[in-house]
Amino acid sequence: MSSPEIASPSWRHMKVKGCSSSYKHHPGVQPADLEEVLQKGVETLVIGQGMSEALQRGVELRVLQTVKAITEYNNLVGQGAKVGGVFHSTC
Repeated sequence: MSSPEIASPSWRHMKVKGCSSSYKHHPGVQPADLEEVLQKGVETLVIGQGMSEALQRGVELRVLQTVKAITEYNNLVGQGAKVGGVFHSTC
């Protein structure tokens, strides 16, 4: 798999080098979009927070090996933090 270069990002549109289509924002990033990207076998996932960083919303992302992630999660719970977790429990 070869990843295409993004030629020009603009408000609500994005052009990809070598592709005649223009990708539009509607309805925005959906969970199925992430699944589609992951199924292509990427090794690194880059997520944009929006042109004005509106998707930042004060959420911190921590990516760790599962046991370490659970330890970190439990530590944050113990501190009274509003924390969510997604854990892969195999491989």
